[in-house]
Amino acid sequence: MHVRKYLSKFFLSLITLPVLVFIFFPVLWLLMASFSTQVELFSIPPHWIPLHPTIQNYLDIFVPSLAASTVPRTFAVSIWNSFRIASMVTIICVMIGSLAAYALVRIPFKMNRAIQLGIMGTRMIPEVSLVLPLFMIASTLKWINKPVVLVVTYLSFALPYTIWLLMTYFQTVPIELEEAARLDGCNRLGILFRVVMPISIPGLISTGMFVFLLAWDEFFYALIFTSTLASKTAPVAISEFVGRYSVNITGMMAGGILAALPPVILAFLFQRYIVRGMTAGAVKG
Repeated sequence: MHVRKYLSKFFLSLITLPVLVFIFFPVLWLLMASFSTQVELFSIPPHWIPLHPTIQNYLDIFVPSLAASTVPRTFAVSIWNSFRIASMVTIICVMIGSLAAYALVRIPFKMNRAIQLGIMGTRMIPEVSLVLPLFMIASTLKWINKPVVLVVTYLSFALPYTIWLLMTYFQTVPIELEEAARLDGCNRLGILFRVVMPISIPGLISTGMFVFLLAWDEFFYALIFTSTLASKTAPVAISEFVGRYSVNITGMMAGGILAALPPVILAFLFQRYIVRGMTAGAVKG
């Protein structure tokens, strides 16, 4: 019996190890490359661990006097732009999405199902098909190169996503709790804010994390709607380490590590809520 148990653990570890290597190797290589020089990075055979590690790539990004180009000097601004845009999109999506999701789940009305299908259908529209009308609207409103254009654009696809996720989570909240609150004199908004929302904190946090990552990593619209150095986001700034005649590959690696830090830190801080939020929707209360 013990032999079978040890064998099962051995084969499970044997299967898991290649998967973990496949997942984490690109991240580790990105980290190692960010501390390498250009010469060492392109050496043959390659040095998987830098022989002469350096922090010069990070200094070039944040210390203007040491930077060799305009792109690294603006990287800190790009990180800040990404953070504030993603934060605004997340806050608005969670606030409005929770109200809409609760109404669609708990309030019966005509066209309820059609609205739910319409919300889900918006996620099936290709992004490229919306670029021209969105750009014309943004140009008319003089929003080009302003954070508001990305906030509104991201809301157009992040808000339906938020509503759909929160609908799934609110369905797991026992209806008996809401009925008891209604007997105590609570109206719909009182039930939502006093009963449903406190219970749904894991779902709200996990949904907010997904929306934050969606807005943080978005590249296509940010590339189209921003062109000034003061308005670009982190993904666009990282792409510009690739020039017409040269490629600052080590700078790009350092920028990738720095751009990955905020989502990773948030994930570590709220990992307990994220796991609970992701698993709660799989089992209906």
